[in-house]
Amino acid sequence: MLICKSILASILTNKAMKMNAKFIKERKANLEVRREELKKELDSSTDQVAENDYDAKFIDLGDKEDENAAEVAMFEKNLSMEKTLEISLFNVNKALKKIDEGNYGICEKCERPINPERLNAFPSATACMKCKEKSL
Repeated sequence: MLICKSILASILTNKAMKMNAKFIKERKANLEVRREELKKELDSSTDQVAENDYDAKFIDLGDKEDENAAEVAMFEKNLSMEKTLEISLFNVNKALKKIDEGNYGICEKCERPINPERLNAFPSATACMKCKEKSL
């Protein structure tokens, strides 16, 4: 069963790549632009501590009580934003790696092609809508 599943995935991957080479090239360009945007956003509000790992900056506004409260509020906002941006960057890098490996656009769960409309709207998608809905 595992061999059949792997052969099917290989056939689907080859079909998807051949039929959609232009589409995949366009998605790759979009993903590369998005990666640079995410890095720029992360650089403005975080410190990079390792590859794909960032820490939100703590902004020092002063020593007064109201300034300290504002610092904490800003830090909480930056923490939330950092996590969201980090996850987005991880997903974009994962999608670019899939393109390089030749298995972009294949659902990680059912191994069937992901609808091109979904990939157009969300280029870093790793699951088809049917599988995504099952996981929600």
